[in-house]
Amino acid sequence: MANEGIRAASAADVPAVTAVTDAAYRPYIERIGVVPAPMEADHAANVAAGKVFVVREPGAGRVTGLVVIEACTDHLFLDSIAVHPDAHGTGVGRRLLEFVDTRARALGLPEVRLYTNAMMWENQRIYPRFGYEVVERRVDGPYDRIHYRKRLV
Repeated sequence: MANEGIRAASAADVPAVTAVTDAAYRPYIERIGVVPAPMEADHAANVAAGKVFVVREPGAGRVTGLVVIEACTDHLFLDSIAVHPDAHGTGVGRRLLEFVDTRARALGLPEVRLYTNAMMWENQRIYPRFGYEVVERRVDGPYDRIHYRKRLV
């Protein structure tokens, strides 16, 4: 099952959430010229609010990936997805994206929305493969973002 092993993060997971987020986004600092927003998020508050879901290595090993999601009135917002670089190519990202779709459907939400920095061109190849379409490109403060949506209906 794709969602097996994905669970809501607990307070004990906050250091791992921070570490995986930092490891996943750190390589982009130089490229985009600013610290990516997920690295500056209040991970403890997001975990306490039930917004963070983690996946661990098989056998309850270390956290290898996570998503930060928020249910809105008409969509599920995927605020952040982070996969530890050591776990790239192992299917963790795919499993997390499938989990997000499942979660949105379970909440009765018709679509998932997200954005990525325009300089994170790898993501611009990944998201369309999972059914996301570009909605707009918009500058928000220091961030040049491409907004996506995936209709689940």
